[in-house]
Amino acid sequence: MLNIVLFGPPGAGKGTQSKKIIQKYNLIHIATGDLFRLHLSNNTSLGIRAKEYMNKGNLVPDNIVINMVEDKINNSNNVEGFIFDGFPRTINQATALDKMLEIKNIPIKQMLALKVEEEELIRRIKNRAKTSGRLDDQSEEKINNRIQVYNNETKPVANYYKEHDKFSEINGIGGITEIFDELCSIIDNL
Repeated sequence: MLNIVLFGPPGAGKGTQSKKIIQKYNLIHIATGDLFRLHLSNNTSLGIRAKEYMNKGNLVPDNIVINMVEDKINNSNNVEGFIFDGFPRTINQATALDKMLEIKNIPIKQMLALKVEEEELIRRIKNRAKTSGRLDDQSEEKINNRIQVYNNETKPVANYYKEHDKFSEINGIGGITEIFDELCSIIDNL
């Protein structure tokens, strides 16, 4: 089973590349934002628990997030694998994800990290703001905060996968097809 983590800062191109990877390799997309919306809109027990934290302005605890991910995996039958997009965000989440997947004997094969310089990230996010409608794309203060949160809290997850020899870094600057081809050359050799 092909399970990969697509990793990188906001604006690195994860959304663009994940769509192409999903199509080529027939993977199931797992993004925590999508899972939150699904569980909240369906008023599931996990959604209700998550909402309690969100209503107080707190982060949803890792165990609830992992349970949502596990629910998605358990309800996905006859799949080629999963692409984790924007998850795990912390070393605790990475460790919990690995333990859960280990029990199911479907480990992460590789983290594919898109590397893009900060100035380019800001330019891309500002351009995306013109079409995305995302409020967090429209404020330079929010953009800078998102990048700072990524650098402080999420970027260390890359070291976790490096230590487990499951890390590949790809230059995220260039043409979409060129970057996709580089990602595919790594995936094809897993």
